[in-house]
Amino acid sequence: MSDIMLPNETVMLDKFASDLNLELLYAGRGIIRLTSISVDRPGLRLAGFFSYFDTQRIMIIGLTEHEYLHSFSGDQRREKIRKLFDCGEIPCIIFSRDLPVMNEFTECARETGTPLFRSGKMTTSVMADLFVYLNRLLAPVTTVHGVLMDVFGVGILITGSSGVGKSETAMELIKRGHRLVADDSVLIKRVENELVGTAPERIRYFMELRGIGIINVKSMYGSGSVLGEKEVGIVMQLEPWQKDKEYDRLDGESKMENILGLQVPKLTVPVTPGRNLAILIEVAARNHLLKQMGYDAAQELIQRTIGR
Repeated sequence: MSDIMLPNETVMLDKFASDLNLELLYAGRGIIRLTSISVDRPGLRLAGFFSYFDTQRIMIIGLTEHEYLHSFSGDQRREKIRKLFDCGEIPCIIFSRDLPVMNEFTECARETGTPLFRSGKMTTSVMADLFVYLNRLLAPVTTVHGVLMDVFGVGILITGSSGVGKSETAMELIKRGHRLVADDSVLIKRVENELVGTAPERIRYFMELRGIGIINVKSMYGSGSVLGEKEVGIVMQLEPWQKDKEYDRLDGESKMENILGLQVPKLTVPVTPGRNLAILIEVAARNHLLKQMGYDAAQELIQRTIGR
């Protein structure tokens, strides 16, 4: 597994506006650089308190800030607004409630290249939308070599050394009606207490099969054979059968894999000629669902044995 990548995203203005249903007022530098999941309402800064002011946060101007600034003369208002912009490069400024943009804000935005947006929503609603958006966009992320499949609604991350049969097993699962999320390189983000996996954009829905070459799963099997993202529920590590190794025959999900600080059940599946790995993965997915509903076959067997 690779190192965790620090949050750092560059978003185009039209995509940002579309994702959050915002009106673009001024394009400025043409992009938004995002490194913080927090947003800022600059009431204290407008009042002159600049300690702990993080200019890497998106700034929101609500009714309170708007009315506060209107209580000053034009020169005083210009000085307060200019001090905000002088602190550093603000990613962008959003005006809520369809508030009119003061000339002083427009002047400073043009001087610094700061993009300006406007929303018709209440300030708290804009902040809630940004909280969800930034948490997903800037979530801690790592890259895993493997295949991520959606099997019976369970995200199965298939790992193992090159050539062990990950992609071939995934193809058999696709043929059986399950969906591919990512092949070869899986991007996993920690969004709150969930691990969400997806594929890098450049290789999305492509798969490499030794002896065949590169295929596009979506083009070959249809849109129902692929999925954009999926929460990781189980890690299944495929490895060549080792004669002297003891494999768990009672409770396979007792082992855990740590991914970005969260524990995920892990199964180690030995690979030998003739084993139907696709069926084993389907069984693992169904068994995982049963455990989530409170039924554990291994524990029931133990209780029956003890009961005798």
